[in-house]
Amino acid sequence: MEKKNLDWGNLGFEYIPTDQRYVSKYRHGAWDDGAMTADATVQMSECAGVLQYCQACFEGLKAYTTEDGHIVTFRPDLNAERMEASCKRLEMPVFPKERFIDAVEKVVKGNAAYVPPFGSGATMYIRPFMYANGPVIGVAPAEEYEFRAFATPVGPYFKGGAKPLTIRISDFDRAAPHGTGNIKAGLNYAMSLHAIVDAHKQGFDENMYLDPATRTKVEETGGANFLFVTKDNTVVTPKSDSILPSITRRSLMIVAEKYLGLKVEQREVYLDEVKDFAECGLCGTAAVISPVGKIVDHGKEICMPSGMTEMGPVTKKLYDTLTGIQMGEIEAPEGWIHVIE
Repeated sequence: MEKKNLDWGNLGFEYIPTDQRYVSKYRHGAWDDGAMTADATVQMSECAGVLQYCQACFEGLKAYTTEDGHIVTFRPDLNAERMEASCKRLEMPVFPKERFIDAVEKVVKGNAAYVPPFGSGATMYIRPFMYANGPVIGVAPAEEYEFRAFATPVGPYFKGGAKPLTIRISDFDRAAPHGTGNIKAGLNYAMSLHAIVDAHKQGFDENMYLDPATRTKVEETGGANFLFVTKDNTVVTPKSDSILPSITRRSLMIVAEKYLGLKVEQREVYLDEVKDFAECGLCGTAAVISPVGKIVDHGKEICMPSGMTEMGPVTKKLYDTLTGIQMGEIEAPEGWIHVIE
């Protein structure tokens, strides 16, 4: 298929409308068959549940052109399973896993001309989401919902390479104890917007959120999980019931152990031990890993030994290996690469 005439090497990480998107409606207790549409607009009641009580969840994954010319996605089954958990927690109807994957396939195929070519540094970002569009005025789940998925070509999250970030310890909490921190609910991200805007005003790139119960343990940022490397090259990620289970983070832990032969740990990480780590990174779909060079705790600086100029050596190996798997340059574990065409 002939590609769109886009400047692939200079795309930003921003929304560009594409030709087709998938829509399925839930009414009278069942999902309809779903269909592709060229219409990018959404219409709903002024009393829609999503507008009144924030019943909404979403996912994010990417499609890639591999070295041998195939278009693939990375572990979409895990996105489907995570959306299922989100729906159950928010009292929304589950969109079946097989239909989720089918919708992703249809959206990628319907917009194949927008999938960036191999080596361009760009990818296709896919956004499945669900929201309550049935009217509801009392505090209760709505009775009607809509599942949609669209795609947009995006450039690398960081232009010119991933320079180490400076982050701060936030005075805000990202999630409540026993709340919705472990699902991908839109309301979680709304909660983080004030904190990130304030962080940027103060000259920081991101926030480090601590556990909401004791504020002594590292949790995550507004949109990424933490990954640490000890001085003896053990890869450590924080463990908490209020952390979103990042698909990228889970994949990186397997890469660390199975591909790089490193020891891995998922455990509680206390703030007072952060100064003892050799490397720190933020992991997620958008950037894979964003290195952290400095953490500021109310004026007290914690400078990572990996420095402020480039990724630490272990973080770089993790990044290169996972992106190599995604792009087809390195053999993937079984089931990780879902071929679209």
